[in-house]
Amino acid sequence: MLLLALDTATPAVTVALHDGTSVVAESSQVDARRHGELLLPAVDRVLADAGVRLDAVTAVVTGVGPGPYTGLRVGLMTADTFGLALGVPVYGVCTLDGLAYASGIEDGPFVVATDARRKEVYWARYEDPRTRVSGPAVDRPADIAEQVAGLPAVGAGATLYPDTFPDARGPEHVAAAALAALAAGKLAAGEELLEPRPLYLRRPDAQVPKNYKVVTPQ
Repeated sequence: MLLLALDTATPAVTVALHDGTSVVAESSQVDARRHGELLLPAVDRVLADAGVRLDAVTAVVTGVGPGPYTGLRVGLMTADTFGLALGVPVYGVCTLDGLAYASGIEDGPFVVATDARRKEVYWARYEDPRTRVSGPAVDRPADIAEQVAGLPAVGAGATLYPDTFPDARGPEHVAAAALAALAAGKLAAGEELLEPRPLYLRRPDAQVPKNYKVVTPQ
């Protein structure tokens, strides 16, 4: 097994290789505006660090969000393209699940929250690093304050809103290494992974203008 994992659902452009036992190479850069520019060089760098060619990859794992429309689709389309070119399966993992897995929180419930912009967060609640019990959802922090009261919170969304998430912890952004390790464990256990389809949770910012006049040829 050699999993190529990647995620662009947060400001982090993150890539990793996992051999079924451990991560053999990884790369992460935080830049919310350069996902398309940074992703493929990061893949090349990880492959070079591991000393393998792309055709050695046996499966691709991609974060499916939730995340902003533009950034998220960069990773998903790249993963689909690799899968088609290599003839290997492409698996999806919820980006919030990757953050939960890397949280280091072993006991009791906790929350993962990432920045959804528009003064909102993408969030989910977890019983442990592998078990999501609610979400993902997108809400204003104040609207979920009662639901998350007293719980530790992981992710950049938590650090942005300390009134709602006073016990905010790292990591702030997902790492592909965590996605790869989580996916490898699930595959080894015979568990199903998600389809590589985006969890947008809301419509994109770009909309067809109201009262748009359609002109058709006569």
